[in-house]
Amino acid sequence: MDIILDDPEVRILGCLIEKELTTPEYYPLSLNSLTNACNQKSNRNPMVSYDESVVEQGLNRLQSKGLTRKTLTAGSRVEKYLHTILDRFDLSKPEMAVLCELMLRGPQTAGELRSRAERMSPFENLERVDETLRGLMEHDPALVILLPRETGRKERRFIHLLSGDRSRELPAHAELSVPQVSTDEKINRMDGEIARLRNEIEELKQAFAEFRSQF
Repeated sequence: MDIILDDPEVRILGCLIEKELTTPEYYPLSLNSLTNACNQKSNRNPMVSYDESVVEQGLNRLQSKGLTRKTLTAGSRVEKYLHTILDRFDLSKPEMAVLCELMLRGPQTAGELRSRAERMSPFENLERVDETLRGLMEHDPALVILLPRETGRKERRFIHLLSGDRSRELPAHAELSVPQVSTDEKINRMDGEIARLRNEIEELKQAFAEFRSQF
């Protein structure tokens, strides 16, 4: 890989790709719209809080790497920005969608990518996702790699290589911070659920009795 992107650059480029594929009527993006896209709370991991200066500096670096450029749209005096990733890499729409999801959410399994990339490029089945990932891994240069199996995970995850190979930086239990629930807490939750169901049954019985009394 002859280009290495830092975290703000990855987020900015990912947002430009996402908005082109999901809301083309609002694309290209103004600096303000792009900043909001970077900071949105849905479909992002990790969440960030960039100001416009961070985004503008990232755009300048991306432009110097041939991945973005400025443009003026008809009837607008505000400069807007678009990605030029296809000038550097030969990618299909499904490959763009999968790469975009990896850029916006980090390492993911094929199943996660299928459901999350659906809004940008529908996949008929998991095999289509596997084919797309294979294309990205066999791309010259490779844009995606498969991570080693992680402790406690059944499926292996994929990660993009636009920031270089950062697989060794990930702990073996990456993203496995699932809260452990104690046995007592589980019992309490079950008791609470049983009590709720009993109350609902009693309410139904009472409603039925009132209904019958009308005849």
